[in-house]
Amino acid sequence: MDWTIVHALNSSLAGRDWLEDPITFGASALVPMFAAATVGLWLLARPYGVPTWKRACLSALLSAGLALALNQTIAHYVWERPRPFAAHPGTVHLFAGGPLDPSFPSDHAAAAFAIAIAVLFYSRPAGMAFGVVAVAIAASRVVEGLHYPSDVLAGAMVGALAAVVVTQLARPLIARLATDLGALTDPLVYRGVQARRRLRSRR
Repeated sequence: MDWTIVHALNSSLAGRDWLEDPITFGASALVPMFAAATVGLWLLARPYGVPTWKRACLSALLSAGLALALNQTIAHYVWERPRPFAAHPGTVHLFAGGPLDPSFPSDHAAAAFAIAIAVLFYSRPAGMAFGVVAVAIAASRVVEGLHYPSDVLAGAMVGALAAVVVTQLARPLIARLATDLGALTDPLVYRGVQARRRLRSRR
């Protein structure tokens, strides 16, 4: 079933540039945009204000880090599954270069869902928005022939587990980090905001 889904989705796009090009571009652009949005959560918190968004940002980043660490353990000590294009050479249409590290679980899915679930614990609307993008990232990996559906599902489960562990067990650490790092960044952000206001007042 895994291979059937990959083959059906991947072959349906091969040779259709009008569909292949936007999907390829979107898939490559989603990851850096997702990462930037995650870091950008830190800036949503007003300088010296309520640190909810700072804690959401730190929780998301720590959850993603834990998810990737768990993935490496699974990939190298439980199941070194070859990727679809490696297991079925000449059958999968690669839209871009593909890595040769183990396919199971998907690192992209694990990190994306870890971030989305972590943010969800702090804000339902923001978490849902991140979740939609996480699903798109995971689906694109299957369409591009880089992962099987079970790879991204396993990655999503690892990410969710990592997010639950971090948000529930590391709350005191996250709160402390948010306070300490905020003491460093808040003055810079505050000065930037004030400078922007002065520029606007001069116009």
